[in-house]
Amino acid sequence: MTSAVVDDVHAEVPLTLDEEAPRTLGLLDQGAFWANLGVSLLGFSGALFLLDPLGGKPLTFTAAVLAAVVGSLLGTAMVGLAAIPGVRTGRPAMVLLRGLFGARLSYIPTVLNIVQMLGWGAFELWVIANGAQALFGTAVPYAVWAVAAGALTIALTIRPLGALRLLRRYVTAGVVIAMIWLSIALFRQGPSVGGGSWDAFAPAVDYVIALSVSWVPMAADYARHSRSSGAAFIGVVAGYTIAQVACLALGIAALALVGNDGDKVWDPFVAAPLGVVFFGILVLREADQSFANVYSTTVSIQNLAPRWDRRVISVVIGVLTTLIALFADVNSYGAFLSVIGAVFVPMFAVLVVDYFLLGGAARWNTAKDAPSRWLMVVPWILGFAAYWIVTSTPTVGWWDGIWTEVRLALGFVHQPWMNAALAAFLVAALATVVLSLPARRLRSRRLRSRR
Repeated sequence: MTSAVVDDVHAEVPLTLDEEAPRTLGLLDQGAFWANLGVSLLGFSGALFLLDPLGGKPLTFTAAVLAAVVGSLLGTAMVGLAAIPGVRTGRPAMVLLRGLFGARLSYIPTVLNIVQMLGWGAFELWVIANGAQALFGTAVPYAVWAVAAGALTIALTIRPLGALRLLRRYVTAGVVIAMIWLSIALFRQGPSVGGGSWDAFAPAVDYVIALSVSWVPMAADYARHSRSSGAAFIGVVAGYTIAQVACLALGIAALALVGNDGDKVWDPFVAAPLGVVFFGILVLREADQSFANVYSTTVSIQNLAPRWDRRVISVVIGVLTTLIALFADVNSYGAFLSVIGAVFVPMFAVLVVDYFLLGGAARWNTAKDAPSRWLMVVPWILGFAAYWIVTSTPTVGWWDGIWTEVRLALGFVHQPWMNAALAAFLVAALATVVLSLPARRLRSRRLRSRR
């Protein structure tokens, strides 16, 4: 084996943004990574939000699974498309937004992304700690498990590409075996998944889209290390969709066995034959979720401070995430996902339209002094508003009250078939096209005058 191959195999993420990113990840690396992200203990408990997103109007099992498939495909397609510019430019997600909004304006979504990643990371540590207690009881306090999970997370972020290679080689096979074993064990018990209706189908799709699209702001963080755009896109869509649908379906079965009690959703896993072993694999694997969030928070911060050493940032963020996890309120999980969808779905729509449809790829400027593009903020805001006007998912009382008043003022009446994420995407996309027309005409005139 030549030294060049050895260097390629063991290449690692540079310490600052001033250095070029290595491109060592193939389709299997990307697919395994995103498949592991698609399986989450939080997904098992979160299946309750899929099954009954409005509270008191549960879906049928068929409707819930179909909502999981539709929402996953829509959401992962967004994530996959968001990954492609990362492959082409070699830049992480928040740095890419310099091309959309300009360098200084990109700080706004960067800060929002840091906040949401801190929230996700804390949720994941909460899940790991509670999963460990489900396995071993409460003799070891929650805080000890949370701190241990935080320490493991920090260790993984020091060598992130090494962590991805570790997942592909050793973890993925264990996760697949564990999921198959636990699926057989739970469905053999004949969980009652009948009854329900299709009334909450659209909000359920919104929930699943939000689960998936929450990864949009970090897709390029890993895609920039991919050998090709196809590997990045297919790895996201295939790996994450298959894993997430399987995870949510298994979560619904587990909930059915405990009377839809979210606090007991892990009990059937642990009680299954060899359940402690296979559920233990999933608990340990959950660290890839917290790792992904802490690492993406790190590279997001580097958009604000490009020369800061990512290792130092990772340690600080890992500690902060652990502290948040010690006091996290998981009951706000559903509302948290709604906020993520409202912010990042329309932002993604603006990015896709500008980059892929309006010729942005040819002039994408990710330099430190990229000029501000205030016009691109407008369709983002319009899409954000469209999301809250259309959504029927409850969040926080005072916030929902504001948008109820807006709907009344507009004379808007929500229909069961309406989907907030798609409405936000379409409004932001159309607004981007309309607002770009004058600028495109001006550029055309300038080109003609030069000739």
